[in-house]
Amino acid sequence: MAFQLFFRPPLGSHFVKATPLVANKPHGYSSLCIRNCVAMDPQKSQKLVLDVKERLEKEYTDLPVGRNGRDDEEMILWFLKDRKFSVDDAVSKLHKAIRWRREFGVTNLSEESVKSIAETGKAYVHDNFDVYGRPVLIVDASKHFPQKQDPDEDEKLCVFLIEKALSRIPAGKQDILGIIDLRGFGTENADLKFLTFLFDVFYYYYPRRLGQVLFVEAPFVFKPLWQLVKPMLKQYASLARFCSGKEVREEYFTEETVPASFRK
Repeated sequence: MAFQLFFRPPLGSHFVKATPLVANKPHGYSSLCIRNCVAMDPQKSQKLVLDVKERLEKEYTDLPVGRNGRDDEEMILWFLKDRKFSVDDAVSKLHKAIRWRREFGVTNLSEESVKSIAETGKAYVHDNFDVYGRPVLIVDASKHFPQKQDPDEDEKLCVFLIEKALSRIPAGKQDILGIIDLRGFGTENADLKFLTFLFDVFYYYYPRRLGQVLFVEAPFVFKPLWQLVKPMLKQYASLARFCSGKEVREEYFTEETVPASFRK
């Protein structure tokens, strides 16, 4: 059977660098700390936030205001941290993110608007956190059929679930865990377009929000797809870990919190 891939132009060419996985517990790994997550005196950082806010107001007057808008100081600070507190870089990345949110219609997404594609069971936010207190976004790749399903609907579901997972991040945490379940994955499920979209969205529009992504029980047929996408990710690929269902069950969850699909 021919190995079919579905391409899309990437949203950009540079990905954020991440530190390697570090085992700091007997049964698992810490969430990844992005190198550009730098500390700064609160007064200095607040001044930079106001600088970015002023720049956005002067240079991008058409952008919306309010939550996730050009005057959202919490969002501005997050992008400043991502850009090592460079005002120019933060403005450049942030205005594109805000514009994308408006054009994509992020605020219009709802359970009802993605209901049809969500009913396939291909992706969902787990009810419980992992052992590190992170919300968990799970993708069942065996239920993804790019030739039969609308790619626009797939992307809407993806963004809706990212937003849902982020809304559940508890105080003191900053990222989520992604699990791509590859059990039962076949060539008919291969979709380079969607995989690229997923990582692009996290880098450009939700920087430093993906703490780690687990590829579970990756079969041989997944290897060609990974070899194609990995160079595009550069060191961002360090966020990925290939593991077994047993490792997911034992290292990332308790008996009470493990997702039903990973129970013994």
